[in-house]
Amino acid sequence: MDISSLRGVGAKTMTYLNELGINTIDDLISYYPFRFNVIKKSDSKEIRSGNEITLVGVVESEPTLFKYGKTKDRMTFRLVSDDNIFNITIFNRGFLKKGIYIGKKITVIGKYDLKNSSIIASDIKLFDIGNKEYIEPIYHSSANISSKQISKIISAALKTGIKIDDKLPLYIKNKYNLTNRSVAVSEVHNPTSLRTLNPAINYLKYEELFLFLEKINILKEKNKKLIGNDRDVPKKEVLEFVSSLPFALTDDQKKVVYEIYEDMISKKVMNRLLQGDVGSGKTIVAFISLFINFKSKYQGALMAPTDVLARQHYNNIKNIFKNYNVNIELLTGKMSNKEKNLIKEKLENGEIDIIVGTHALFSKDVAYKKLGLVITDEQHRFGVRQRANLRKKGKNPDVLYMSATPIPRTFALTLYGDMDVSSIKQKPQDRKEVETFVKNSNQIKDVLSKMLNELSNKHQIYVVVPLIEESAKSDMKNVYEISENIKKAFKNKFKLGLLHGKMTSLEKEKVMEDFYKNNIQILVSTTVIEVGLDNKNATVMVVFDSDRFGLSTLHQLRGRVGRSHLKSYFFMICDEDKERLEVLTQTNDGFLISEYDFNERGSGDLFGVRQSGDVEFKIANIKRDLKLLQRVDVDVKEYFENV
Repeated sequence: MDISSLRGVGAKTMTYLNELGINTIDDLISYYPFRFNVIKKSDSKEIRSGNEITLVGVVESEPTLFKYGKTKDRMTFRLVSDDNIFNITIFNRGFLKKGIYIGKKITVIGKYDLKNSSIIASDIKLFDIGNKEYIEPIYHSSANISSKQISKIISAALKTGIKIDDKLPLYIKNKYNLTNRSVAVSEVHNPTSLRTLNPAINYLKYEELFLFLEKINILKEKNKKLIGNDRDVPKKEVLEFVSSLPFALTDDQKKVVYEIYEDMISKKVMNRLLQGDVGSGKTIVAFISLFINFKSKYQGALMAPTDVLARQHYNNIKNIFKNYNVNIELLTGKMSNKEKNLIKEKLENGEIDIIVGTHALFSKDVAYKKLGLVITDEQHRFGVRQRANLRKKGKNPDVLYMSATPIPRTFALTLYGDMDVSSIKQKPQDRKEVETFVKNSNQIKDVLSKMLNELSNKHQIYVVVPLIEESAKSDMKNVYEISENIKKAFKNKFKLGLLHGKMTSLEKEKVMEDFYKNNIQILVSTTVIEVGLDNKNATVMVVFDSDRFGLSTLHQLRGRVGRSHLKSYFFMICDEDKERLEVLTQTNDGFLISEYDFNERGSGDLFGVRQSGDVEFKIANIKRDLKLLQRVDVDVKEYFENV
């Protein structure tokens, strides 16, 4: 069955679904909600002023819609509930007006104001939710397709009676008394109660982790059988190259270089994860690996997640290899077709020794003459399938994955069981510690003063904000509001740029490039700057509503400053949860922070928001579900022993 055959799915909708990674019916039904809204009618006798309440009532007046600004609106009407009349106000939901009319029974969720007998609504359901709990699945959506639309399309697919087969061995299902997959899928998309939803989620989590670890074990077995490329590079040549570098390696870097060298000259194929703290010097280790590969007369490829980062790597490699006769080229999506075709031709002919680029390096039309080493930067962006596909461009090339997101070792050994794991914890001696502060909103003048001082010294600043635009549900600062406030504070003396998730890739790349070139002095952004930008002139980062971020994410953000000899500062602005954030003022050790964050946030609420870093999983959460992950790991190993 094809998704486009479903009612309400035209060519445009299909494009929007494709953008979310939904291409087949199986993709669609396994596009699980990332959280659930559990809504229950409030007892009218117990409601208090200031409380969040849920009322079911009858619309008593025609709604009035006021429009202001370019895209904003406010709608008001009266609602009768339990013989009481409430004045309802809701913002930016003008599209609901046609469904709200006199006599219509609806459900209103919002904050109650006793004095004015009013409710500022955060949501309105155009139906009566009934007396039982109403559970609404919430899906990751986009600007083009809403969670509600996705829910309707999935429900339409399930109503066609498509066959949903179990993917787990029967003895596993019996061992843990798990439900059937068809029941679990149906329940998670159309929950009937918490009592029936929990077993459905448990089944799908177990299934997802089992299939993931099954792939890991298959990869592991395949890797054991692979025969590596012949290399004959004397250790002396590698040591001479290391000695020629403009800085000394740390002990951790030396240890990892030795591990990589041993991998590359052995008969086995290297399959290694290099995880290192922010600013620990993983990149130079990657360059040394490329040198070993070059001396073996093989081609090397370094893949980065963004055009900007790829270009930075390209310029740095050119500089490091300037005294060697190495042909280094760049391949990114920004280049013209003519440029791309010329690079592809040179790669296939073997004229290029080292190629740096984005995912374009491994597109179907790119061929290598003698690929011997593949390095991927920020490996958490590449899943198990991509890891397997990397090898197809060469004859068993060595692969090195780099990640600046340290995770606990036992955790890494389970998640990346098909790889060897190396860690760099030390930082180069020339790196100064970033001074870190937690400030409340009343102390913003102190922060602005430090910002002005740094800007006056020709340095640059990052400002990070968690929300993109205003929300009736939250008073978190947003990108646009903060931008305007900063412009006023500094009287438009400095150029300001915006960066957020709703921008296109090209728009983001342009802003980051302008910031890198100092055409922009202040970059106001969401966490899309967490990875990728290496601006040595940036000395201050300010994070608003920092209590909304995990410690590891904040540590990653902090790593965007302090990337040179310049003294740098990191400010976290918040009025809540300050005690947790103090950990960052006490240590710059990403591994310690990761452990602390993992322990603090590891056992979250079943209905909480999924961590954005858990890119492999649709419903399991590798932090919250660690115990389940470990249990499944044992089960998968037993399964392979008995197959």
